[in-house]
Amino acid sequence: MRIKGSVVVITGASSGIGRAAALRFAKEGADVVLAARRAEALADLAAECEKAGVRALAVPTDVSDVAAVDQLAERAVAVFGRIDVWLNDAAVGVYARFDDIPPEDFQRVLDVNVMGYVNGARAALRQMRRQKRGVLINVASIVAEVPMPWSSAYVVSKAAVRALSLALRTATRLDGQKHIHVCTVLPATIDTPWYQHAANYTGRRVGTIPPVYSADRVARAIVDLARSPRREVTIGTTGKTAVLQHRVAPRAVEASFGSWSDKRGVRRSRRAAPSSGNLYRPSTDPSTAAVSGGWGGRRKTTTRRLATVGALVAAGVAVRRAMS
Repeated sequence: MRIKGSVVVITGASSGIGRAAALRFAKEGADVVLAARRAEALADLAAECEKAGVRALAVPTDVSDVAAVDQLAERAVAVFGRIDVWLNDAAVGVYARFDDIPPEDFQRVLDVNVMGYVNGARAALRQMRRQKRGVLINVASIVAEVPMPWSSAYVVSKAAVRALSLALRTATRLDGQKHIHVCTVLPATIDTPWYQHAANYTGRRVGTIPPVYSADRVARAIVDLARSPRREVTIGTTGKTAVLQHRVAPRAVEASFGSWSDKRGVRRSRRAAPSSGNLYRPSTDPSTAAVSGGWGGRRKTTTRRLATVGALVAAGVAVRRAMS
């Protein structure tokens, strides 16, 4: 598909991967429809996108509200006449041991990360069937393949997103919709403000697990998928390695990565008060309306990558032992 002149709807556009994707699509000449809960952040992003010479429409939206998502699609079509690409990216999360997650918080993660994607997919595919073409891109995560112990609700939601993509691909094929594509993106650890936004009941400050990749790296992959759709793309060498190893020896990899993420992601960090993060209301911190969360991205990952090598080698040894 030709990106220049296309119409792209992006949920979760106010920060992180969604914001990076909006800027990347705008740079490539696409008109963008920007959705998130933070109106001011969307307005600023729209202005930034328009500097690239494209049109940008900001539509404040809570993706867990099906009516609001339907209105988002209707606004996009009313202004631009069609939807060529729909990117489902809005997500929330909670860090805690499974037993310590308030049930309403677990449900909220599913409402946003799963039903939000369902709502987006329904609205997008409804319009794409009228057009007989379009690309739906769902942002999942490598945790859909290699789970982490402190984020069970997020793991469940991203596994569901991956399954949703599979079901939708099968359905569009059954319907004979050859020009409607459903793609899934599985990023590894990405430098975004997501970690500052997440609810946290661990008693410790949470953060990234190295190596950390830039959000723009994911954005470039998303634009490439819109241009040349593929079923599924994993972002980051570490993510690709982990997924491959997990498929060969799941027990060994789960033990290795689970222990590693526990030590690196939570136990060594500073104490922090319990917080529901941005689960129920958007962040009021303007500094988090950004692509980067300050975790390093591509510019500061050298030492972190070296620290990762030992863990990957250990996982590889465990895999070989499991296979022998």
